[in-house]
Amino acid sequence: MHHIIPIFMILPALSFVISLLISSKCEKSLSVLSFGTVGIQFVLAVSFVGFWLFKGAPIVNVKEFVLYGTEHYEFYIDFFFDGITAVYLLVGTILTFLITIYSRYYLHREKGYKRFFNTILFFYLGYCVIIFSGNIETLFIGWEVLGVSSFLLIAFYRERYLPVKNAVKVFSIYRVGDVGLILAMWMSHHLWHENIAFLKLNNYDQVHEVLSHHSYIGIFISLMILLSAMAKSALFPFSPWLPRAMEGPTPSSAIFYGSLSVHMGVFLMLRTFPFWEHQISVRIIIGLVGLITAAMAAPTARVQSSIKAQIAYASIAQIGLIFVELALGLKWLALFHFAGNAFLRTYQLLVSPSIVTYSIREQFYHFVPREHSVEDSIPKRIEYTLYMLSLKEWNLESLMYRQLWNPMKAMGRNLSFLTVNRVLAFVLPVLVVGGFLVFNKSYVPSGILSYLPSAFALISLAMVLKAFTDRKSVRVSWMLIIMSHFWVALAISFNERFSFSDVMIYLSGVLVAGAIGYATILRLKKFETNVDLSQFHGHVFEHPKIALMFLLACLGLAGFPITPTFVGEDLIFTHIQEHQIILASIVSLTFIVDGLALIRIYARVFLGPHVKTYHEKAHRSS
Repeated sequence: MHHIIPIFMILPALSFVISLLISSKCEKSLSVLSFGTVGIQFVLAVSFVGFWLFKGAPIVNVKEFVLYGTEHYEFYIDFFFDGITAVYLLVGTILTFLITIYSRYYLHREKGYKRFFNTILFFYLGYCVIIFSGNIETLFIGWEVLGVSSFLLIAFYRERYLPVKNAVKVFSIYRVGDVGLILAMWMSHHLWHENIAFLKLNNYDQVHEVLSHHSYIGIFISLMILLSAMAKSALFPFSPWLPRAMEGPTPSSAIFYGSLSVHMGVFLMLRTFPFWEHQISVRIIIGLVGLITAAMAAPTARVQSSIKAQIAYASIAQIGLIFVELALGLKWLALFHFAGNAFLRTYQLLVSPSIVTYSIREQFYHFVPREHSVEDSIPKRIEYTLYMLSLKEWNLESLMYRQLWNPMKAMGRNLSFLTVNRVLAFVLPVLVVGGFLVFNKSYVPSGILSYLPSAFALISLAMVLKAFTDRKSVRVSWMLIIMSHFWVALAISFNERFSFSDVMIYLSGVLVAGAIGYATILRLKKFETNVDLSQFHGHVFEHPKIALMFLLACLGLAGFPITPTFVGEDLIFTHIQEHQIILASIVSLTFIVDGLALIRIYARVFLGPHVKTYHEKAHRSS
């Protein structure tokens, strides 16, 4: 069994690479490769699960390979298989197989036919990595793959304004959730003094002994995991992103936001269940979040004018109830509930266009007056209040803007004095002086030395905030993002656990991706004079190869999995000590805003309606 598990990741990875090489004109080859791969995976999954049950359903853990290791640190890829993985594997494989067959005809002659199947295979690879992950680091690799593939599928109609805008919104919420996983990994390193495997979490005595001496650290890790799950599964207060994600094609809405991706938060809570099940305060919070989500989403679903939005909020309400079941300790009921909700929402989304057609026809020929319902017994003032709140989606989106995005944008606008010349004239010399002081700490008073890491991290955060809000120069924003990584490296270098080789691994990925991205921007400027961040330009229409290279550079600079930047970011957090919560928060926020700024640059330069008037102007929405 140990040798079979890696095949579940290798097969979709190979198919994804092959799909990139197939011409976009060969629709049949692309579709056959996709549903053939998932079909083989399905047969393999059923056979493997049957053999696993025949053997007595043992827990299987495979430490595949070490990605990077030193005397005190080891970043390794670990795979894990148990009952939870078996259910998610079968459900995911069946639904992906159905969606690929359905999409073969649904998207026939669509311009983005190849892009769609490329992204579906990429998504399925990330899904398999998540459900087979044996530690948080491996899970985070698949977590990031799901985030990027989600962005690409929502922005599938990339010549339209609203799909691109909503794709950036959804990616922003995903990055907020990433903060939780990053901080959970950081504190787990200090709690266990290693990259803890999920297999060890099933050892009750070991977990109980550790948490009995570090109860507050355990609560912190659990709450950070919950934050990630809330963002991924669209729980309160992140619920409004799910209907916005329905701008993509119906098959992607079905597989992502009806069945699989939206239930990844449930999987995360199930996988870490042995860690937080004995923390009563955490279970109360989980139950309250799920209950509030269900109570708000259920009436909201009933007043939506779009059938996709109705299904989205109905799914959110059920996921809220699943979290209540988890809080009550009913994890097997929650697992069964996930499977039922996934199949139902996939079916509803796939037949939704036909349902709308039939409903319109029935209204004309078989009109039936509204029957009395339970709402009629509620006092009218309360009924109207609930109706207006549900219609406005409880103002959660405006709340997120007021409390999170608008303050960040205001801080970025206050940093308008940061230009390339000033960065080179002031910030760069200070960076050089800081690098000199790293190797000559005796020149720094001991009272100041402890504050330098946080101070340098704040400078890094200021740079990415400026890049995130800048609406003028692409090159300025790109340079600020690159410089922010150097400031993070400098901040960590003042810690006692500083390792020069670790920082070099981190900065090597930054420099390579930064250089490729900057060269790509310069090449685009040879063809286009209008390249800024004031609007969406849609240059992918005329320069698809340049757009692809720039996207790869953005992913490399943002720390996409397996890149040197990704490994370096994990190494960075191992050098942050457990009492440096402020430093860890600033650095994690820097990495999150860094990813948002990069995706924003890519979207505004290459996606959206084309700025040139001789191209056909697409509708705002799909």
